[in-house]
Amino acid sequence: MAVSEQQLNKALETLKQSGVRITPQRHAILEYLIESMSHPTADEIYKALEGKFPNMSVATVYNNLRVFKEIGLVKELTYGDASSRFDFVTSNHYHIICEDCGKIVDFHYPGLDEVEQLAAHVTGFKVSHHRMEIYGTCPECMKKHSYLEAK
Repeated sequence: MAVSEQQLNKALETLKQSGVRITPQRHAILEYLIESMSHPTADEIYKALEGKFPNMSVATVYNNLRVFKEIGLVKELTYGDASSRFDFVTSNHYHIICEDCGKIVDFHYPGLDEVEQLAAHVTGFKVSHHRMEIYGTCPECMKKHSYLEAK
């Protein structure tokens, strides 16, 4: 069984345990989120699935993402632009974001796991979570830029 299939089955089980009915649309949205790894927007999910579900609306996608978010299956990523991106929750990880094309890539860095404990100790806060983003230019955009500069 592939990792994404295991993740999908576990996510579907979480939905069942939460009393959420598993519709074909919910199944497809969840599967797309797990397999895409691209942190898609609701519109991107809608466009990817509209051929398979011609009667599904963007509102249906948003509503399902909200349900997934409420039960802890997805995180909503907001970076100050107009549209949120959605990330299937696998484990604690960080994001590196291309400033040119907006591509978001996951990376893991276990060295930051203790930062919450340190912050709580130093400040007296009860820490709930942390988030870190790193910004730069992805390899594809760097190739594009070097191509454009060579002209």
